[in-house]
Amino acid sequence: MTLIRYPVSDPIPIIGSDARKSIKFLGQRDGTASLPVEKRSVGERKSRLYFSLSIGEARMGGEDGGKTKKKRIAAGEASIGGRRWPMIGPKPDLQVNHLKGHSLFTVPNYLNPNEAKGFIEAAECSGFSHQGSLGPARGEAFRDNDRISFNDAGLAKCIWESGLDRVFAGIKLQGKSAVGLNPNIRFYRYKVGQRFGRHIDESVDLGGGQRTKYTLLIYLAGAGPQPRQGADHSAAAMVLAGGETVFYDDHRGIVAQVAPVEGMALLHVHGGRCMLHEARAVIKGTKYVLRSDVVFA
Repeated sequence: MTLIRYPVSDPIPIIGSDARKSIKFLGQRDGTASLPVEKRSVGERKSRLYFSLSIGEARMGGEDGGKTKKKRIAAGEASIGGRRWPMIGPKPDLQVNHLKGHSLFTVPNYLNPNEAKGFIEAAECSGFSHQGSLGPARGEAFRDNDRISFNDAGLAKCIWESGLDRVFAGIKLQGKSAVGLNPNIRFYRYKVGQRFGRHIDESVDLGGGQRTKYTLLIYLAGAGPQPRQGADHSAAAMVLAGGETVFYDDHRGIVAQVAPVEGMALLHVHGGRCMLHEARAVIKGTKYVLRSDVVFA
């Protein structure tokens, strides 16, 4: 049997009623898929957040064009792990909407419109690669989207400490607490007609007693404030139709149907307790998602 290779930090697309059984058959005793998975290092790289340093006049070379740290901060930019991302401000008044207890919930406005748009622009500059699968005929979920994947411990730390750390402060799983995000950051792009069929997300062992327990999705495009007359109608501001994330129970009944909303975070348990879910086809516009995982220890 030919198996497509997936990074350990991505969902393992298994379909059918015996999804978890299939994963255990393919993987190790703890249920983590190892046979069809291409392992990669998840060690943290030492990267600094320039906006967390004291503001100075030292110039940065390379593609920055000689911008000073001071000018970059004034422009709302940050260089993390050699990449330029928008600065993420603190989120002091977050609201949590529970769709299925602590197993599935959303956090509206985790990113503001400028932050979401900044991530889209930075991701597009980095360049996406198409992701497909062998399809249901080969025992894999249908997958058709574009993807970027890289390790950046600094960006993961920034996103976590902006407010997710407080959201997870009271959540424990098997006596373990959330300690941060997986440094493996992914961006997904779905154009019209693209989708990701029903699948489950597997847990990842990061070593040192740390394991991912939740999937984090932050929608970068979707429903949001209507643009003012004459405002920039960029990819981030375009009307998005379709692209809902739909969760199913063990009897294939719909548990929740989550439409993309700009800046909203969606979190759900993955691994052995992961609900079957899918990303429905985009009907209009372009769907962008920032993806990582919540780590417990």
